[in-house]
Amino acid sequence: MSFKFKGSVCSDLDDIKIFIQDILDKLDDFIKDENLMFDLKLILNELVINSVIHGNKCNKNKCVNLYLEIVGDTIRIEVSDEGQGVDFDIDSYKPEELKCCGRGLVIVDGLSDEMYIDNNRVIAVKHMS
Repeated sequence: MSFKFKGSVCSDLDDIKIFIQDILDKLDDFIKDENLMFDLKLILNELVINSVIHGNKCNKNKCVNLYLEIVGDTIRIEVSDEGQGVDFDIDSYKPEELKCCGRGLVIVDGLSDEMYIDNNRVIAVKHMS
């Protein structure tokens, strides 16, 4: 199985909702597992919305870029923004402190098989099997 999507959306939360739904509609033709689709929806929402809010500071003139690729049984999601980037250590997040900052990345890390943060770019990898 092979699938590629590359696109960008300006930092408008209404546009992002449509953008993500469009991607999910395309993925629906390739992925029939409802649990996997739920995980992908959550990963995409968290990464793209984090980029809008934290990276681009909701500046509608700045965009979020998304690259999604399925090769074999591996799904690779790459999201980047026009912000300064983030230096985030997943292990330092303390859920008992109930902080909102960082929670989305912890969720993505938990749903992904691999996750990498490189300045203003986050890569999540999920295996279908």
